[in-house]
Amino acid sequence: MPSQSNKQPALKKITRGLTVGSVITGSTFFHGPPVLALGLTKLFKKSSKVDETNIKITNSWLAVNNWLIDKVLPNTQWDITVDEQLDLNMQGRYLMTCNHQSWVDTTVNQYFGLTRMPLTRFFTKWELIFIPFVGQAFKILGFPMMKRHSKEQIAKNPELKYRDMDEARKSCEQLLSQPFTLLNYLEGTRFTPEKQAKQQSPYQHLLKPKAGGLALALSILGDKIDALVDMTIVYPDGAPGYGEFWLGEVPRIAVNLRKIEVPAWVLEGNYDEDAAFREKFQIWVDGLWAEKDQLIGKMKAQYAALEQ
Repeated sequence: MPSQSNKQPALKKITRGLTVGSVITGSTFFHGPPVLALGLTKLFKKSSKVDETNIKITNSWLAVNNWLIDKVLPNTQWDITVDEQLDLNMQGRYLMTCNHQSWVDTTVNQYFGLTRMPLTRFFTKWELIFIPFVGQAFKILGFPMMKRHSKEQIAKNPELKYRDMDEARKSCEQLLSQPFTLLNYLEGTRFTPEKQAKQQSPYQHLLKPKAGGLALALSILGDKIDALVDMTIVYPDGAPGYGEFWLGEVPRIAVNLRKIEVPAWVLEGNYDEDAAFREKFQIWVDGLWAEKDQLIGKMKAQYAALEQ
């Protein structure tokens, strides 16, 4: 018969899982319907008050998640460093880049940003609109939703390229009616050693950055934002799964935020039409990514030294 000491960790894990699952499910059913109901009213009349109310409801849902992190996952150690030059506030307009390792990354972003920055949004595919509740919530909350066309489709009908740009421009311009944080995972996918090897990434801790999305956002919003923010997330004990995080199996999470100065030339070029500008922009982004790679290495080395 298993000893009581062997039973305890498993029982504790089950209890924590049931608690987290029940609270998040209950909170979602409590906060979700009002967002969707208010969103339907926008079909008849646009209202900034409705938008503000929906953001408050969403932030309340996030606050429940953060409460769970603080109270149910108290053993997770957070190490958050913010650049002194970065003056964040809830009324700001920010573009944010971040490395991507796990679904937990978005939760980390929300945990940090809830009381420091406006609601974080990110580009999503238009097809997500057909996912019940989730897709509609993205649309209602102002997540830029884009109808992307393949290279083959654009080759057959070049006008589709400009239609995509118009969709992106409209989506971004809609954000300007309120404070916002627009997040871009430049790697385009989650980091794994296999992906790193396959693309022969020159970075030790990162995949190659895709500059197109950032170039698009800067061309539309660049002269209207308060800062370009780079968030670096490090899991000293290895990138966790989403379930691992909520079961309290992530001992440490390190977050670094720094302000990226945007050169004037970045806002003056045409990424899609000017090959020389496109190359220069990619070199600039590659340089930012090299700095980020060094930062991740430094952060990991600091934690490794603590274990010796």
